[in-house]
Amino acid sequence: MSKTKKRTKVVKDTPISKANHSLNPNRESRPNGRTKSTINRLLMYKNCRPKRDRRGKIVKPSAFQSRLSSGSVARVAPNQKWFGNTKVIGQKSLQRFQEELGKALKDPYQVVMRQTKLPITLLNESAKNKRFHILDTETFASTFGPKSKRKRPVLKTCSLEDFVQAAEESADVYDPSKDRSLVTGLDEEKKEAREMIMLKGQSKRLWNELYKVIDSSDVVIQVLDARDPMGTRSKHIETFMRKEKPHKQLIFVLNKCDLVPTWITQRWVTILSVECPTMAFHASITNPFGKGALINILRQFGKLHGDKKQISVGFIGYPNVGKSSIINTLRSKKVCKVAPIAGETKVWQYITLMRRIYLIDCPGVVYPSGDTDTEIILKGVVRVENVQDPQDHIPELMSRVKKEYLVRTYKVADWKDPMDFLEQYAKRTGKLIKGGEADISTVAKMILNDFQRGKLPYFVKPPVDESKIDDNTENKDNTENTNQEEVSNEETSEAAKNEQKDKEVFSENTQNAQLSENQDFSELKVQIEFDEEDLAPGSEVPAEKTEKTVKDEEDLSEEQEAAVEKIEKTEKDAKPLGENLSEEQEVSANEDDESEKIQQLSVSQKSEKTKKVTAMNSRHKKRKHEDDESEGRGKKLTAKQRRRIMLQEKKKKIGVHFYEEKNVKNRNRNRRQKDL
Repeated sequence: MSKTKKRTKVVKDTPISKANHSLNPNRESRPNGRTKSTINRLLMYKNCRPKRDRRGKIVKPSAFQSRLSSGSVARVAPNQKWFGNTKVIGQKSLQRFQEELGKALKDPYQVVMRQTKLPITLLNESAKNKRFHILDTETFASTFGPKSKRKRPVLKTCSLEDFVQAAEESADVYDPSKDRSLVTGLDEEKKEAREMIMLKGQSKRLWNELYKVIDSSDVVIQVLDARDPMGTRSKHIETFMRKEKPHKQLIFVLNKCDLVPTWITQRWVTILSVECPTMAFHASITNPFGKGALINILRQFGKLHGDKKQISVGFIGYPNVGKSSIINTLRSKKVCKVAPIAGETKVWQYITLMRRIYLIDCPGVVYPSGDTDTEIILKGVVRVENVQDPQDHIPELMSRVKKEYLVRTYKVADWKDPMDFLEQYAKRTGKLIKGGEADISTVAKMILNDFQRGKLPYFVKPPVDESKIDDNTENKDNTENTNQEEVSNEETSEAAKNEQKDKEVFSENTQNAQLSENQDFSELKVQIEFDEEDLAPGSEVPAEKTEKTVKDEEDLSEEQEAAVEKIEKTEKDAKPLGENLSEEQEVSANEDDESEKIQQLSVSQKSEKTKKVTAMNSRHKKRKHEDDESEGRGKKLTAKQRRRIMLQEKKKKIGVHFYEEKNVKNRNRNRRQKDL
């Protein structure tokens, strides 16, 4: 048999393909083509198995397999990190970081940037002493049966005597009055089904609209009614955003601040600022309040989200709180449908405020709670014209509004009960039905409409801060009963310490909230007249004078002096022009009105520039005895000077005053026309 030589087979490397197809990792790179790693990944998806010959040896390995032969030595880059200590952090520094991060997250005036790079899960720490269920630690399979690990199961009672004793103890403690599983023969009281109109704002369609607005907005503004902020606040939405959407910012806006006294608005802003940034707002296209401050806050959020081309701001809240009115005020024109009744906005809509800021209007949504039908109606959720028995809700309304306000508004002097009040008001307004009887239903709807639209003075007083009083009483009790407290458990002392810490944190937050307020509440104009009792607490909360307010007061004093000089000058100039007594009386009346305006300026101390106060020159006056009076009247005014004074006195054509001055369709022809 001939000898055979063993041939050494030379393994050749796979040749480099020069093909230009899209699955060749060695092709020339292109500007918009696939990268080499992308092509290798696609080849791995396509050819996930290596190619083998008839003997089973790998001819061509797969894309994720190494091509080095077994036993070959690999090299590692010489880095000092491989041979040094690992990066560790101590427990104290970790707890300190956890506390500081928790404070920053709870502070409404701080925003934590780049939360993905921070260990946020440290704040979601579970309870220290968590009680585990016995089935989680020891299942039935591990306790009973062939695979049991314990010789004796853990049971409450091991013997029959212990079991009987435990049953007797439970029988002694048993109270049949607390046993709800007992069947009694008494008929249970069931609540009557509500009217369908009382479920407005709770439909699934509206909730879908709300969640669409929350998902598509970066900043969410919850609009509250300044008359009842806590009643128009949705806790469900706040908890949802705190848990599910912690990266979205929430802001409170107190709308309708012109319907409550200024001190009420100021206290509510201070109280709510502890949880979220809060602003006071008065929605009006002509005379808004808080518009500039709200736009500045939205610009700040736009800078925070600098990585985005634009940000969206969603407006949510109860029906009829003024969400669409705020958007119209920010745009200074009517871009959303507005009505003084609930349910005007049906679908969400986008509105462009600036190049980078978009506004989203949302229909009003009500979370189902334990409110009665009367509370739902008085909150403005339901349209009054659809209520079946409106007179049933009048007693609650009359208990909320003071009697003086009702007498002043409806001109009804005295009444026995709410029905008597409705009858008297119906007879006074002429709302009668057949037989001369009072139409109580119509009158009740009128009064409910007045309450919803803010014609009746009403507000909910904010809670009084009695922390100092409580602290003093607690200290006295502690000094008297020291021995008893030492005997008591340590848990009470720990709870008291926690409460004191919470109070300190609350006071710090309120101070920060007060410092962060930049709104000047002296500019807020209240449209409703209140009694001295409602306006009296305003003196308890004086606003601290800043440099800006001092400068404004100085400007006001200078303007007042200039106005007084101008009035004196116009008095001298107006003497030769007045002939008859009636004309002189008109001039003096105008001067008195202007002097009253100056007094109002000194009392209100407004920061904005006041209008120039001048005396109005009488018109169409004849000159008599110019030669005889030329010596005593002084210098004459030239035509240019008279024209300048007339132009200064002329009011601008604003929509509020235009129809009062102009004679449109002969409506004002009997009135004395003012100077043009």
